[in-house]
Amino acid sequence: MTEQQPSPARFTGDAKPYGGGDPYADHRTADFPFTRYANLADRQLGAAVVAANDEFFAHRENLLLPRPAEFDPEHFGHKGKVMDGWETRRRRGASAEHPWPTADDHDWALVRLGAPGVVHGIVVDTAHFRGNYPQAVSVEGTSVPGSPSPEDLLAADVKWTTLVPRTEVGGHAANGFAVDAGQLITHLRVNQHPDGGIARLRVYGEVVPDPRWLSALGSFDVVALENGGHVEDASNRFYSSPTNTIQPGRSHKMDDGWETRRRRDRGHDWIRYQLVARSEIRAIEIDTAYLKGNSAGWASVSVRDGADGDWREALPRTRLQPDTNHRFVLPAPAVGTHARVDIYPDGGISRLRLFGALTEEGATGLAARHQELGG
Repeated sequence: MTEQQPSPARFTGDAKPYGGGDPYADHRTADFPFTRYANLADRQLGAAVVAANDEFFAHRENLLLPRPAEFDPEHFGHKGKVMDGWETRRRRGASAEHPWPTADDHDWALVRLGAPGVVHGIVVDTAHFRGNYPQAVSVEGTSVPGSPSPEDLLAADVKWTTLVPRTEVGGHAANGFAVDAGQLITHLRVNQHPDGGIARLRVYGEVVPDPRWLSALGSFDVVALENGGHVEDASNRFYSSPTNTIQPGRSHKMDDGWETRRRRDRGHDWIRYQLVARSEIRAIEIDTAYLKGNSAGWASVSVRDGADGDWREALPRTRLQPDTNHRFVLPAPAVGTHARVDIYPDGGISRLRLFGALTEEGATGLAARHQELGG
């Protein structure tokens, strides 16, 4: 097993017992730079908690719920306090003379990432676990192709790399860890030492697709998150994340898109994307699903070739309709590595799709990166 350098925990120790009022009022958190990347453990992307050794008090699936953990001080069940997270029973020692768990005792959960990728940071949030959080956590990663079962992942020949070494954490806190593994990861093993509860897990990083799969597809969405596209920047993130615009599937509610605050000036809003690799774009979809009184009025799409290239308009400024999927076939392919959608004057879109194929240069570069990362 290879190990990375320790990432310091930001919080340790118990939180104060809940005293009423807003349960998040004393939640300990911080700004983590790596949260600018997409959450690879997003259920919408296809992530799942596939197994856990114990989930006596609270189910493992709660770890990946998109909303913040909730707390109801009056909610008890036949096993005890009902918590919104993953919580295991209290470990005990082997005998009355040794009632304490050993130093090696721990509970674990296996997480399948929504897409293979490079992990840049992990947040282990113990929200509302004030006196029943783990003393320490550790996180390991591996790359196993296909659709391995839990038994496959736990086999002796699977190589796990330590992404977060065993590190003390705090109760009722968002414990953040920067990761610099520099390799492709498909699955995580989240360990809590010796037992306890974790409310939410977030895994931030970049999708690195299998070039063989994209080659077999031929034409595909070259900006989609699941295919390796990502958001570089946006003018405004007030109501929702611009990364929503490249999530899989159509939006099913208003906040599952990108919406900006209302402008009171003469400017406009925009999102800038990096494509999976250098591509030829042949068709564009701009969807405003569930954005009815707040959709963008007009939109345009521009493409540039290289980080320092000039922006070239692929789709001129075009009127958008609320709650509508708009489709445009380009008169000629737009070749580039980056794209930008501009909306006028403000509002939002739910999805952007850029359909095309990798250029020969793009395919070669993607294959080289995939191989370099161990794919």
